[in-house]
Amino acid sequence: MADYFDSLETRAPAEREAALIAAVARQVAHAQSHAPYFAEVLCDVDARGITSRAALATLPVTRKSELTARQRLAPPLGGLNATPLGGLRHVFQSPGPIHEPDGFSEDWWRTARAMFAAGFRAGDLVYNTFSYHFTPAGMMMESGAHRLGCCVFPAGTGQTESQVQALASLQPSAYAGTPSFLKLLIERGEEMGMPCKSLSRALVSGEACPPALRAWLLDHGITARQMYGTADLGLIAYETEGGDGWVVDEGVLVEIVEPGGTQPVPEGETGEVVVTVLGNGDYPLIRFGTGDLSAIVADSSHRASPCGRTNIRLKGWLGRADQTTKVKGMFVHPGQVADVVRRHPEIRAARLVVTGTVGADVMTLHCDATQDDEGLARSISDSMREVMRLRGEVRFVPAGSLPQDGKVIEDARRYD
Repeated sequence: MADYFDSLETRAPAEREAALIAAVARQVAHAQSHAPYFAEVLCDVDARGITSRAALATLPVTRKSELTARQRLAPPLGGLNATPLGGLRHVFQSPGPIHEPDGFSEDWWRTARAMFAAGFRAGDLVYNTFSYHFTPAGMMMESGAHRLGCCVFPAGTGQTESQVQALASLQPSAYAGTPSFLKLLIERGEEMGMPCKSLSRALVSGEACPPALRAWLLDHGITARQMYGTADLGLIAYETEGGDGWVVDEGVLVEIVEPGGTQPVPEGETGEVVVTVLGNGDYPLIRFGTGDLSAIVADSSHRASPCGRTNIRLKGWLGRADQTTKVKGMFVHPGQVADVVRRHPEIRAARLVVTGTVGADVMTLHCDATQDDEGLARSISDSMREVMRLRGEVRFVPAGSLPQDGKVIEDARRYD
């Protein structure tokens, strides 16, 4: 088992499927009994009748985009938690705002599996640049690293020069964070005469890692693997050596459904990633719609990955089912654009346009406004930073020039 995190990764597909469906039935029963939200929306469901994916597909989908409104009605977690706050370790807040919990169980988000596949091993010093402030990303990686027996340096975000100095003095072997920030650290280290030579492997997430960036990192001695997960669900899928697609985590059941709908699409077709988390008694998310688009690699339900893992694989991140967009690792929601507009009655219409390349995002709010002075631009920019927790530019456009296509956020970045 030296090549795998555990024996679950190589079990027969039929064995896995039977175990997943049985676990779903148990999770539904648990959620009905302990989570007020699921007690309501699943009140007519007999958990014992969930004996197949077809039966699971009759259950409603709860979408991430609905959480902000639900959590306002029943703060802080909207009644989706089955464990009372006193039994949880943290409550975090991501943009939206959306609140996410974590509990006391080891590796609560199950990230250790992805770290192991990326080459992390006991005794490694992991340089973790995900944020420990507000959002759970930093803790998600730290808990997985600790499960493997790694030591973690909680670097967090920003302070590039200080981070370069820390890398030089600590000599870590592994990195966790966004791929663009890793590239920035390496480049700044070379500029400062403190090149980073110790890092050899990285688990990256939070943004795309294009082939050109992956090759650039490899040229600098670092093998990068991607992890796909969310603050609500934890690990969903991960890359492996020689794999064809992202291997789905053993702790979830993934469906690809029609965007905005509830019914699964045929294998190989693109749809929305819908996830049921298994074995998490604290936050038993059932048919949780992520808003992300992906597809199942053809025949991966019957054909093992070249790495030997037998779970289904995803083709990767293929976009958003809604207009929610990730900018510098942070989700920006259409509702946040609306919040900014409401603060400034001078704005008649607005459209947020994201340009640049992944990791070098430029966020510009195009405003059709009754005035276009610098003072208003600064005020709108301040509102963007407060609401979205990201810096953005403001551009005034001629009256009536914004497209009338219902789009609030436009992703115009280059992904080559």
